[in-house]
Amino acid sequence: MTDPAAVIAPGSRLWDVLDRYDATGLGEASTGDDGSDPVARARLSAAVSEELSWGDVGLAITCGMTRFAAPWIQMSGNNELIERYCSPGVRTIGCWALTEPDHGSDTVSFTHDSFRDPQIKANCVARRDGDEYVISGQKSGWVSLGSIADVITLFCTVDQDRGHSGGGVFVVPSDLPGVERPRPTDKLGQRPLNQGEVVFHDVRVPADHMVIGPDVYPMALEGMLTQGNIGMSTLFVGVARAAYDLALDYARERVQGGRPIIEHQSVQSRIFDMFRRVEAARALTRRVVESQAIAPVPFQYAVAAKTFVTQTAFDVSSAALQIFGGNGLTREYPIEKVLRDARASMIEDGCNEVLGLVAAVRL
Repeated sequence: MTDPAAVIAPGSRLWDVLDRYDATGLGEASTGDDGSDPVARARLSAAVSEELSWGDVGLAITCGMTRFAAPWIQMSGNNELIERYCSPGVRTIGCWALTEPDHGSDTVSFTHDSFRDPQIKANCVARRDGDEYVISGQKSGWVSLGSIADVITLFCTVDQDRGHSGGGVFVVPSDLPGVERPRPTDKLGQRPLNQGEVVFHDVRVPADHMVIGPDVYPMALEGMLTQGNIGMSTLFVGVARAAYDLALDYARERVQGGRPIIEHQSVQSRIFDMFRRVEAARALTRRVVESQAIAPVPFQYAVAAKTFVTQTAFDVSSAALQIFGGNGLTREYPIEKVLRDARASMIEDGCNEVLGLVAAVRL
């Protein structure tokens, strides 16, 4: 599906995928609190993410994001919102609106002075007006599920005298007057994952729709990023493994020099290098996932997992495409798609270089 608008159109296969995902119950089984061992639930969640991403990471992120808004809605304490969006059997698609046209990874650089610089002006601001907040401005075209979300979890500036640190978190129903969502973003990879900009034209929300205020915003942002980076690592272990599996299968089938190329030492060496990288990425991810299930993991560990695993996914998929040779450059084989999906991961949820600098302050 080369048109991003077609991905989210009525009748798209996307909706069938979401129906089938809901029917499996995997979302609730891996993330819900049913009184079972939290470490066992965390392992299940990691396994689900890896397996779904082995098939298609864009769809895996989409499935997971459908439940993104629920905790924030519950935090609002607003019974009308809770009943409307969190009732049993109701599918609520959420999104996380953070980055802006003029601000990307700098919005998450909470360990640096620039994060608190009032001279750096945000593109999206909420101001108090009596018992309401009025939201004005724009979030960039990288809001995952932004074009189809029922509820927007909006991270935006409230106190401009504090710079990015003076933010707040709002629960914003997407059908409110003044919410505009233009055409979705046309991207290199992860094309089944809808992403698009969201524009707020003096959108009014009750004051209780702000669930996090400026005083605790940096802490809430760090916690969200920690959880998000851990989630990214579980997802892209699956992408790395998919690239390895595709290369291994192809090497067993492709004949060059009178024998399958897996019998050539050069190919064997490269295949084994891919294997060890995938295993190392999974081991680091599972360690962080299991630790997070017991107690909050320091931010630097989550970043270590995200940056290591996403770099591994890109390196392994690039090496896999090399094993395919010229065939890997065609769309007849899926490895070019896996490479494109992996490439996007080193930018999303904070580009790897900036995340490393933010985390380095904590060492």
